[in-house]
Amino acid sequence: MPDKITPHSTQTNEETMRYNNIIQTVRKNALTVGAMAATAMVLAAAPVQAQDKPVMLRMSSWVPAQHPLNPSLIAWAEDIKKASGGTITATMFPSQQLGKAFDHYNMARDGIADFAYVNPGYEPGRFPIMAGASLPFLFSNGKGGSAAIDAWYRQYAATEMKDVKFCFAFVHDPGTFHSRVKITLPTDIKGMKIRPAGDSVGQVVTLLGGTNVQASAPEARDVLEKGIADAITFPWGSLPLFGIDKVVKYHMDTPLYVTPFVWVMNKDKYNGMSASQKKVIDDHCTTEWAEKVASPWADFEAGGKAKMAALGHDVYKLTPAQFDAWKKAVAPAEAKWAEDVKKAGQDPKAVMDSLQKNLVKYKAAL
Repeated sequence: MPDKITPHSTQTNEETMRYNNIIQTVRKNALTVGAMAATAMVLAAAPVQAQDKPVMLRMSSWVPAQHPLNPSLIAWAEDIKKASGGTITATMFPSQQLGKAFDHYNMARDGIADFAYVNPGYEPGRFPIMAGASLPFLFSNGKGGSAAIDAWYRQYAATEMKDVKFCFAFVHDPGTFHSRVKITLPTDIKGMKIRPAGDSVGQVVTLLGGTNVQASAPEARDVLEKGIADAITFPWGSLPLFGIDKVVKYHMDTPLYVTPFVWVMNKDKYNGMSASQKKVIDDHCTTEWAEKVASPWADFEAGGKAKMAALGHDVYKLTPAQFDAWKKAVAPAEAKWAEDVKKAGQDPKAVMDSLQKNLVKYKAAL
């Protein structure tokens, strides 16, 4: 396994420049996230680290190498290497090189990957608490939203994701409906075939009389192009990355939902580390790092709306009456979510109140 972190992909000059800029931004900002602790560790624990055995991490990400999340995770790993005195190194494997997007939680559990980027919504019913974060009309932005979801989910992760070591949670900037035909009212969903972002959005589609088409992000263009799906819920900036802008032209301009993600680690890999190495990992699995890693992606997604308009696509806002109709129509989805949370042994009101409290705290409430 190579000693340096590489994207494992051929990129254009423009992509490479953006890729490196994100890495430099995250690396620079990392000075505000645990830098003093890392320095103290190097100075005070250098003799211990010198005895630590080298650890090589396989990091798996199913999005394309040029996706802005990957350079952020690479910069995160570079900071770990520095803080560990060079004893912890990592290699990023993007683009489903180690396994399909749907399999990433199990890949981390089973050691196929040491760290894995997971969309919990790809496994409906498996993570009912986390599913609450993807209910409609909760998040206003991805930056504060990432800090909010991480701070909230830490109290549940050890129970709901007990097969892995939870590192942090984050979200993309809010997504919406992107479709081949215009959608303005919830009644428009009836009879449509829609690829949802996750289980909660899928329940909304079912509630409104639509049919869900299950497909991972890398498979999304294909199902739309072939007419298997009429619409998709997706963040803005990623539309061109997955070629979805080529097969849809109508875009509802409202923060409909976010998709929650987690960055998780294989437990055996963590347990096999020295005490000082474990501390380095723990210091990089924090709410501050969740926001730091997710922020470049949030900026990227937020800029996608203007790109769709520049392509001549129909980017339309809802009227106040239309927005109210949507909020009323999707309300039963939270009731269904609450039932699932009760079955998992949790109080849904307490869970949702905690999420909303954190959204307000981190200035991400809609």
